[in-house]
Amino acid sequence: MNDELNPKQKEAVEYGEGPMLIVAGAGSGKTKTLTSRLAYLISQKGVKPERILAITFTNKAADEMKERVKKSLFSSKIKISNEPFVGTFHSFGAGILRKEGKFFGRNYSFSIFDRDDSISAIKKILKNFNISVSDFSPTVLIKEFSKIKSELLDEEDFQESEKSKKIYFLFKEYESFLERNNAFDFDDLLEKVFQLFSKNKEVLKRYQSQYDYVLVDEYQDTNSVQYRLVKMLSEAHKNINVVGDDQQAIYGFRFSDFRNFLNFEKDWPEAKIIFLEQNYRSTKNIINSSSGLISNNVLQKPKKLWTQNQDGSLVKIAEHDDEFEEADFVIQTASGYLRQNKNVGILFRTNAQSRALEQMLLEYGVEYNLFGAITFYERKEIKDLVAALKYCANPSDEISLSRLEKNFYKKTYLKIKEELPLKSSLKPDKIIDYFIKATDYIAMLEKTYPNFSERLENIQELIYFSQQFSKLPNFLEKISLASPLDESVRKKRDKKYLSGINMMTIHLAKGLEFDVVFVVGVNEGLLPHQRSFFSSQDVEEERRLMYVAMTRAREELYLSFYNLPSRFLSELPSNNLEFAGKRAFDDEERYIEYD
Repeated sequence: MNDELNPKQKEAVEYGEGPMLIVAGAGSGKTKTLTSRLAYLISQKGVKPERILAITFTNKAADEMKERVKKSLFSSKIKISNEPFVGTFHSFGAGILRKEGKFFGRNYSFSIFDRDDSISAIKKILKNFNISVSDFSPTVLIKEFSKIKSELLDEEDFQESEKSKKIYFLFKEYESFLERNNAFDFDDLLEKVFQLFSKNKEVLKRYQSQYDYVLVDEYQDTNSVQYRLVKMLSEAHKNINVVGDDQQAIYGFRFSDFRNFLNFEKDWPEAKIIFLEQNYRSTKNIINSSSGLISNNVLQKPKKLWTQNQDGSLVKIAEHDDEFEEADFVIQTASGYLRQNKNVGILFRTNAQSRALEQMLLEYGVEYNLFGAITFYERKEIKDLVAALKYCANPSDEISLSRLEKNFYKKTYLKIKEELPLKSSLKPDKIIDYFIKATDYIAMLEKTYPNFSERLENIQELIYFSQQFSKLPNFLEKISLASPLDESVRKKRDKKYLSGINMMTIHLAKGLEFDVVFVVGVNEGLLPHQRSFFSSQDVEEERRLMYVAMTRAREELYLSFYNLPSRFLSELPSNNLEFAGKRAFDDEERYIEYD
């Protein structure tokens, strides 16, 4: 099983008992190592699969790990009757709350509120208290509420002003609303489990005794509640094995704290630390260039990434007059690589940057995939069907019921309001079929929308997916925890990267790789973003973001800018670069023009 592992990977896979931190550089075989570790524990150490808890951050990573473990055990001719838990933090938490929801006044059929559901709930609360949305924006409040749960804050943290006190008051009202609706929001799936473990030691002991090993992927991305949950679950046996890379910690805006990664040895003084520094993905020029950039960060575990791959082309920096000239250059150049059967990633700091690129792609007639726009589960017809399913499973869910009331004629609404809860024992696809017929939904779409055929395809895809589930709560939980890349990756999960031209933010690109990468808008004010200018730690996170973007490339890397070049470009080692600019980075005239 371990023949293909390098010595450091093999050391990590075959480590004995106790805590272990695997510091895995970009492209160093992190997933392969963690998966091999899991398979090794089962096949060589004799650990029962159900005694292993493996936690990931994305469904994509969980699915990939499951497939790899199955293949590894199959090749070793090992049959297992039970499987280890391999899934996201949130799916793990949801599973616990399905069993323990009574501690929080919920039953098994609770709804999981998405962002839109939560905002609708907040609007109702503000209306009940005659509070204007101009005084307390629902989108700002939902972020504050998320911070409270992610960072485990309490009332004492909201005493500095009358406004902050009001925020906490509204938070408590929001919590009451969730309970009345037999619902949890996304953050509850972790925070409520933490509260359960903290306040009920018997329950904690029960879950601690279920597992002999806890494996955690992307440990640098844990927030306070995730970090504490993992620590609590591992305290009895201390077999906590985590893998990650502090140089790819880019989710501070989600309250992730990469100091959890940096301080691992403080929590577990006896921990084994193993560095994976051999990169299998990129050329030497890409590795040396990105390593030169990230070396400027102060807060990090220094590592020396290296590769046996060829030198490859120099990293190309291209200067343009504006975003449209940049888009024209990128699309024309990318099209050339497509003709060579290369796959291309076009990465940007903000979603708004896709506009000029999309316009140019349409003008040239080039097909592309855009991620992070309206995802499958955000589409109108899918949200209507999911609202019906959520109300069917949980008649206390007034947010889903409100959507049905708003979108259907009164006679139809009253019919489905009465009959849907009676269908909850049916399979999900049968409930969808009932709803479509009871509302004459297909005819309504055809009459209303010119892109009817596309919407019908979306519905057919949902029905097809629902046929894999026998119980409605399980199906709803799966789609509630879906991520933006799931729908595409689900269809191409055997590939490490997506074909054709793929456009997405750098945040979404993490974990992916492409033959050719274009990082666009590498401008001062975009990358690093101007919001980071007031904090050196925020600038360091922006530098990590740039590093993640660069290390997605396997063969060719383009960094393009217009207006002022990013400070990060001047930090790249010059001997790895090919500069196609109009003048040097330090040309003072640039800064006079844009002062």
